[in-house]
Amino acid sequence: MGIPELQSADRAISRLRIPPAMDVPVTDRVQRLIDTAPMRRLASISQLGLVSMVYPGATHSRLEHSLGVYAWALQFLRQLSEAPTDQVDVARENRFVEAFLVAALVHDAGHWPFCHPIEDMAQTNLPRHEERVDAMLRSGPIAEALETDWSCDADDVMAILCPKKYESSGDPNASEALVFFASCLSGPIDVDKLDYLQRDSLHAGVPYGRNFDPMRIVSSLVRHPRRPKLAIHEKGRTAAEMMVFGRYVMFSEVYWHHAVRSATAMLQRAIHELQQVDESLSRKEAQSEVISIIDWMDLSESAWVSRLNDAAERRGGPVQELVSGLFGPTRRLLKRAAEFNVESGGDMHHMLARRPYWWLAACSEPLAKRISKSIDQTVAPELVLIDAPPVKLEVDINIDIVLRSGEVATLGDVSPVASVLANRQFDNHVKRVRVFVPEWVRDALPQKDENMRRWLAEAVSETESQWA
Repeated sequence: MGIPELQSADRAISRLRIPPAMDVPVTDRVQRLIDTAPMRRLASISQLGLVSMVYPGATHSRLEHSLGVYAWALQFLRQLSEAPTDQVDVARENRFVEAFLVAALVHDAGHWPFCHPIEDMAQTNLPRHEERVDAMLRSGPIAEALETDWSCDADDVMAILCPKKYESSGDPNASEALVFFASCLSGPIDVDKLDYLQRDSLHAGVPYGRNFDPMRIVSSLVRHPRRPKLAIHEKGRTAAEMMVFGRYVMFSEVYWHHAVRSATAMLQRAIHELQQVDESLSRKEAQSEVISIIDWMDLSESAWVSRLNDAAERRGGPVQELVSGLFGPTRRLLKRAAEFNVESGGDMHHMLARRPYWWLAACSEPLAKRISKSIDQTVAPELVLIDAPPVKLEVDINIDIVLRSGEVATLGDVSPVASVLANRQFDNHVKRVRVFVPEWVRDALPQKDENMRRWLAEAVSETESQWA
């Protein structure tokens, strides 16, 4: 392959240093991509958003992560280029290789502040971050850099970023190559996860996402013998097991930590309320109070938070209380009044998991009424938050293993350690259903567990009747 980014021995290639002591080879054309406005904006957007409210060191940027993903993409390509020709011939075509490198570098360019929690709300007419990348690849500075410096085009890159939506037409070999590289960027084991698990773990100050051997995984990469997708050789099985378990623990202890989810639920409810018309105001006043997230998508994180604070201050009441608790001078997170997982609270989990966000917000109203009656004090429904696994599921974790015999099995087939996680729904074990309320409400609730189950069941029934 005549790809300049892979010529690691070339001293003319510059290198950027990112944690943890990672050298990222940067050619002139890669630097031109990094220097575009959409990529530079990622330096002002935190990778983990509200996680830093619980893990103060987790303030690293999406630009740092993007550079890390690109560096791992180079590692993947070096490994695949050394494999036998009949295994990874798709990795020998410059156009597809370049599309993979560009996709790895710009895959997060469409993110805006706190993007994932807002996308989990599945609001209508809100473009997903992948759609914004598509637009950037076709018009603007990234599109200009792509046309000037790279042999691939926007369709090639988007076929890797969104393989189900963007399919290459005409050349079947091109389609197969792009499907293969899509599995390298987004699959059970991919360049994105190799980076974020280790990087997020490092900055959060926890060991969970670093207790696996990434280079053993890379050295075990092969192409699936019968399908255009990434697999690993049996020799990398143990490293894959450890990575799967590390991902499980990172979700359980970091991404879905109860305090992180409290902050997330507060932000989501504030956004939800600020997009609703306040019927107590005149029509003109009410319309002027409704925020437009689309108009905020190109802001830096600090500017985005400033807009949110201003909007919440104008609205006042519980919405201002939520936003001030997140971004005001004093951190005031809502507290757990109930928590259910599939083992100890499977009925509640099944009842509430993967409900649409608007439905959960509606369900908080009858729940708030029951809580208010129990403690003989009025609790605003905007301060009774039902947090549940979103509609969208996590990507499958069951990587294909190429055995020494040449047969193919899944990690769950050959690993007793990974079989439970690989063969049962990942989300159900790492994402819990929780109810958050102000601290004074939690402390006043009698027999929280027993009553909350009954109140939730009644609130669900009432909401289903209302919206049937």
